[in-house]
Amino acid sequence: MATVTEDSQDLAPAPDSAAQPLISVRDLWMVFGPKAAAVPKNQELCALPRRELMERTGNTIAVRDVSFDVAPGEVFVVMGLSGSGKSTLVRCLTRLIEPTAGSVVFEGENLLEADPKRLRDLRRHKFSMVFQNFGLLPHRRVVDNVAYGLEVRGASKAERRRRAGEVIDLVGLGGYENSYPDQLSGGMQQRVGLARALAVEPDLMLFDEPFSALDPLIRRDMQNEVIRLHRELGKTMVFITHDLSEALKLGDRILIMRDGRPVQIGRGDELVGAPADDYVRDFVSDVPKGDVLTLRWIMRPVTDADPSDGPELGPDVVVRDATRVVLESHRPVRVVEAGQVLGIVGQEEILTIVAGAR
Repeated sequence: MATVTEDSQDLAPAPDSAAQPLISVRDLWMVFGPKAAAVPKNQELCALPRRELMERTGNTIAVRDVSFDVAPGEVFVVMGLSGSGKSTLVRCLTRLIEPTAGSVVFEGENLLEADPKRLRDLRRHKFSMVFQNFGLLPHRRVVDNVAYGLEVRGASKAERRRRAGEVIDLVGLGGYENSYPDQLSGGMQQRVGLARALAVEPDLMLFDEPFSALDPLIRRDMQNEVIRLHRELGKTMVFITHDLSEALKLGDRILIMRDGRPVQIGRGDELVGAPADDYVRDFVSDVPKGDVLTLRWIMRPVTDADPSDGPELGPDVVVRDATRVVLESHRPVRVVEAGQVLGIVGQEEILTIVAGAR
């Protein structure tokens, strides 16, 4: 069975490793077809390639033995190419699609054991989702689209208007409260979707490729908007994308999937600096390493021949941001953390990365 190794998880601690995970996924399977529940229990069937499994059983495995934790306040990105199972996975988290096997524990509660009433309550109060298809109600103005989740929850009209107004301003749509969706650009419509998700003050926000249909410049603006909102609000987010640059820009950690399987979990610098296999290595091959790797990855051990003084930088400074300091210094830069010298970075180490050496 495919699973993320303990080593790869140890390389990628959540932002607050001491905190209880907000959501914990274990051994999750999603199998489509007849007698799907029998597949995860059968090692022979689990080992079959997708096509052969379909020919023999009529089943397709969309999510295959996936496990991960998401810490409070973390932006956790799930990425992969089309057919990798990432969108199915995010829908399994809130049981928009019923998983075949495994567990999804949210704030200590296994969601796969929740009855329909409890599940509706969780979706109304704890979760929100932003889709690629904006899903706005065309006959309702912006303020009413934003307030829709509160209306479903049963909030008063005054409370809906107050809260909608707050988040409309927060996402930069002040002045457009009374506009209809067809009067807005694609980027502005997605801001309405984002405001609607924020209005219910969820504990967990789920994004399913929300910006993939947008023009590149608008997409970049929306990515920056998510970063800003996360910085201001600290919401826990699970973000689905097929775009590696988007994943690296947004994610505290990234899960790469292939054919429903987890391939590697790690921070961006871990995926680029220590790819788990050739698939990940190919995935990250075009990433400018200097934009992702930190000094921790390129520093060399201190020797007796190295000077005992010189500029100091932290180990988590990105190579790109350290380049000028290193190249302008007549002495190697000392990589220091909590008063301890961890290593040395000189011009040779910097130029090796900047020159694009693989």
